Amino acid sequence: MASVSISVEVPNVADAVQFYVSAFGFSKVSEPVPGVVILHAGNSEICLLEKRAGSRPSSHTQETRRYERHWTPVHLDIHVDNLKTALAKALAAGAIPEQLFENTEHGSAAFCSDPYGHGFCLIERRR
Repeated sequence: MASVSISVEVPNVADAVQFYVSAFGFSKVSEPVPGVVILHAGNSEICLLEKRAGSRPSSHTQETRRYERHWTPVHLDIHVDNLKTALAKALAAGAIPEQLFENTEHGSAAFCSDPYGHGFCLIERRR
């Protein structure tokens, strides 16, 4: 059976570790090489990869990495027990709020971005 981990490119891995640990309570597992940090995130792993802004991600594109807010069809969904508490913690760590969707029956969600322009959702679990 295959497994999945998530890689997130950031301009400064030390700052990103601080954000993801403070915002979500993830824990640093290892730093296999300079510029690469593995975080434990619940039942998943997130690999933070330090990549310079302005560098090209591939020789097959003219696009360059940028860390202001950008749209991508892939993002993190972080499932939490208490949305208000989790959102306050994420905002205090540097997350940027974008939209709040409140639904008391099915669970609420907050749409945000990290300090590097990557969107994420906080999704409240309903029991």
